[in-house]
Amino acid sequence: MSSFATIARLGVKELRSLASDRIMLVLILYVFSLGIYVAATVMPETLHNAPIAIIDEDASPLSARIASAFYPPHFQRPEMISLARLDPGLDEGTYTFILDIPPDFQSDLLAGRRPSVQLNVDANRVSQAFTGSAYIQAMVVQEVTTFLRRDRPAPPAPVDLVLRARYNPTLTESWFGAVMEIINNVTMLSIILTGAALIRERERGTIEHLLAMPVSPFEIMAAKIWSMGLVVLLAASCSLLIMARGVLGIPIAGSIPLFLFGAALNIFATTALGILIGTIARSMQQFGIVMILILIPLQVLSGGLTARDSMPELVQDLMMLAPTTHFVILAQSILYRGAGFDVVWSQLLGLFVIGAGFFSVTLWYFRKAMTNMA
Repeated sequence: MSSFATIARLGVKELRSLASDRIMLVLILYVFSLGIYVAATVMPETLHNAPIAIIDEDASPLSARIASAFYPPHFQRPEMISLARLDPGLDEGTYTFILDIPPDFQSDLLAGRRPSVQLNVDANRVSQAFTGSAYIQAMVVQEVTTFLRRDRPAPPAPVDLVLRARYNPTLTESWFGAVMEIINNVTMLSIILTGAALIRERERGTIEHLLAMPVSPFEIMAAKIWSMGLVVLLAASCSLLIMARGVLGIPIAGSIPLFLFGAALNIFATTALGILIGTIARSMQQFGIVMILILIPLQVLSGGLTARDSMPELVQDLMMLAPTTHFVILAQSILYRGAGFDVVWSQLLGLFVIGAGFFSVTLWYFRKAMTNMA
C-alpha cells in the first residue's frame, strides 16, 4: 500500500509539472483537435480542381465534345491553347494536364483508322497525375465510344457487376484519415510526454532529489507511465468523441471502451519506450532525434499508412514485435468493422506481452542508470 501511495503522489507531481508546461499543453490540444481535422480534410475525396488545357488541332464536333466533357469539380474549365504553349505550360506549372487532339482526328476515326490522342502530364503533382490520367483516359474513351454509336444507348452488358462497399459505403477518405491520425497521435504523444518528463527532471536537477528520497526506480517509472498515459487516453477519448464523431461526423462502428482498453495497453508499451529513449538521450535535442528514428518506422510500417500485405514478409514478421502493429489492427477492427473482444483478443494479448517486455527492459536500464547517477 505504501508503494501504491508513492506511485500515486509521484504521478500527481508529473501532472502538475505537465500543467505548468504551456508548450506541451498546446501540442496536446493541437494534435487531438485541429491536427485531426486537418488530417481528415486535406485528403482529397477524388480528383479536385485540376488545371487542364486542350490543344485542338482537329476543330471537329468530336474534339469539341471531348473538350466539353471536362468541368468542375474534378477539373478546372479547360483552357484552349496552341501547340507552342505545350512545353512552357508544363514547365511553368500552369497546367497539370495538356490533352493534344491531332489533326483529322474525327475523319480518321470514322474511316476506321486508330488515331492517337496525346496526354501530357506534370508528374511532379503525383496525386493528381496518377488519378487524373485514369480519369481523362476513361472520359475520352467514353466520348469517342458514344460518338461512334451516334448517341445510341450502349447494349446491355452480359454481366451486371454490383459493388457494395462495406464499412465505408461512400468511400469517404476523411473517415480513414481522422481515425488513423488519432491512432498515430496516441503513440507519438505517449512517447513524447514520458521521455520529455524524464529529461525535464534531469535538466532541472529534480532527478537527484528523487534519488535522495526513499523511492525506487520502479515507482518513478510507474508514476510517469500512469500519469502521462492518463493524459493521452483522455485526450484520445475526447478527440474520438468530439472531433471524429461530432465535428467530422464519422460513424464509430464498434465499442469505444474496448478501443480505449486497447489504447491503454498500447500506451503501456509506448510510454515505457519513451522512458527508455529519455534515459538513453542526454538532452532534449538527442531525444527528438532518436524519437524520430524510432517513431517513423513504427507508424509507417504498422499498417496504418501502407497495407501490411504489400510489405516484404520479413518486414511483416519483424513489425509483429512492435506494439503499433497490433494497435492499428485492433483499432481498425473495432472502430471500422465493429469487432468485439472475440476478434481482437489476440491483439490485446500481443500488446500486453510486448508492453511487459518493454517495461522490463526499460526498468532494468533505468535502474542501472539511476544507480550510476547515485
